[in-house]
Amino acid sequence: MSYLVLARKWRPQNFDEVVGQQAVVRTLRNALTRNRVAHAMLFSGVRGVGKTTLARLMAKALNCQQGEPDMPCDQCESCLEIMAGNAMDLHEIDGASNRGIQEIRELKENIRFFPAKGRYKIIIIDEVHMLTTEAFNALLKTLEEPPAHVYFMFATTELHKIPITILSRCQRYELKRVPFAELVAFFARIAEAEKVAISPCALEMIGREAEGSVRDGLSLLDQLFSFGGAEISDGDVAEVLGLVDRRIYENLARALLAADLAGCLEIFEQGQAAGMDLKRFANDLLGFFRALLIAKVKARPEELLDLSDQELAAIKDIAAGASQETLYQYFSLLLKGSEEMQYSSRPRLALEMAFVRVTQAGQIVPTGTLLGRLDGLLAGAVPLPQGAGRPVSLAISTAEPEPTAPRSMPRPASASSSGPLPEQKKNEIAPESTASQEQSGQSSPSAAVFPAGREVKRHWGEFIEYVKKRKRWMAPVLQLCASARDEGGELVLKFDDPSDCKLLQEHDNLKLLQAFALDFFQHDFRVVFKVRGAQATDDGGGDEAESLLAERRVLANDPMVQMANEIFGGQVGSIRTGSK
Repeated sequence: MSYLVLARKWRPQNFDEVVGQQAVVRTLRNALTRNRVAHAMLFSGVRGVGKTTLARLMAKALNCQQGEPDMPCDQCESCLEIMAGNAMDLHEIDGASNRGIQEIRELKENIRFFPAKGRYKIIIIDEVHMLTTEAFNALLKTLEEPPAHVYFMFATTELHKIPITILSRCQRYELKRVPFAELVAFFARIAEAEKVAISPCALEMIGREAEGSVRDGLSLLDQLFSFGGAEISDGDVAEVLGLVDRRIYENLARALLAADLAGCLEIFEQGQAAGMDLKRFANDLLGFFRALLIAKVKARPEELLDLSDQELAAIKDIAAGASQETLYQYFSLLLKGSEEMQYSSRPRLALEMAFVRVTQAGQIVPTGTLLGRLDGLLAGAVPLPQGAGRPVSLAISTAEPEPTAPRSMPRPASASSSGPLPEQKKNEIAPESTASQEQSGQSSPSAAVFPAGREVKRHWGEFIEYVKKRKRWMAPVLQLCASARDEGGELVLKFDDPSDCKLLQEHDNLKLLQAFALDFFQHDFRVVFKVRGAQATDDGGGDEAESLLAERRVLANDPMVQMANEIFGGQVGSIRTGSK
């Protein structure tokens, strides 16, 4: 006799031998015992989980002549014929090759006659979703009211393709993927029965590769038995199946979380040398980081992760050393890199650049931790940091920030200084981290420290563009200015014609221009107009300027701002009091 593959040799012959479908098996056995078997049953699920096997077991149980209702005897004529595949009353139809209306008409004609030997005629249609719409329609009435001697049993991997009119006439049984632990235990029993020595780690690799399918796992096991003979090592499994040792993902995750780019690239090169598939590697790495995230947020991650005890312990250990936010960010960056890799002509480079982005992202400090620091400081329970560590930026704002130009080193408030600012709404203060804070010329440690600003002459064109984005009409008027100079505490705007600056000298417009100048140049000065042949004048703008300058000082000396500076070892980077 020709060789019988493991998938056929180890096909269950009774309900006790079915692997991993306890709920469905219990329902079917109870239905047989209580004589409540539906006339039409539909088994759905992924490949290799036992759909057709359960249909055959039901056929054996219904036509068995000697055994218990839920336990075929495997000895009577009917059971032996079904096991041999030549039972006259069991009709197995392939839905993919017999999908037309003519085949269904022939089937309907056939079921009119009584069974030849057994008590019932059993019709099993595999991959029933492949039938045409006309074939389904021809089956509807017969399926709803079949003869008393006929049972229909359907199997499908794509339940959504079956018309609802068919589904409503069937009793549905949805088979799940077989749990990892049950698969490994089943494969271990087969290896022992076949007298093949194989390590638990190798069995776990096969079980993971089977992805919940018993038949897929048996096919892989059969292939390995042919390769290794009486003894199979972990290396044999990796070589035959083209797998990468799972420890490579553990090492790579640890290197990424430690921002060790050189280590990441070295580990990745080891995987490449082993001949791994890039797409498979990227998917498995994403799966590993998903497992890390689940282990971080769930008290019992084994309920969601189908992994061995050893791998689960390693995942919990790695997840314990990172925050939830960090793991989520790393997963997002790796997912983006994996998607880019799919469409890149240089997929390896795309994945390596993803590693670069991840290692540069750094660890994320949760918001709750920062708020806890503030609460502890207010309570006097947390000592202040000494200004060491990674630079941190804090913005107190109610608007979206816009790009800023590079800042100069901060100087005390007494210096004529100010810095380029984010374009934000009213009342924004941005502390910027520094290694140390020296406040020369100030006796109080809580005194405000203002940033360095832009030079009027050099950045006048940029200021006009800044104003144009906020008050379009004001920019052309400012372009009529003959010159603009910073004279101590004044921004002197010189015009040749008095009519050119008349609109700017109106109270509301002058107040707005004053705010724009303070926010952009970050200098403590008042806007003053000078017309050729006349004395300089602020036209009442002095009071507004003083009000805005006072507001800036109050904001800079706010206790919460000072506290943020102390906590983060920072310094005031910019102050805004103007409107958007």
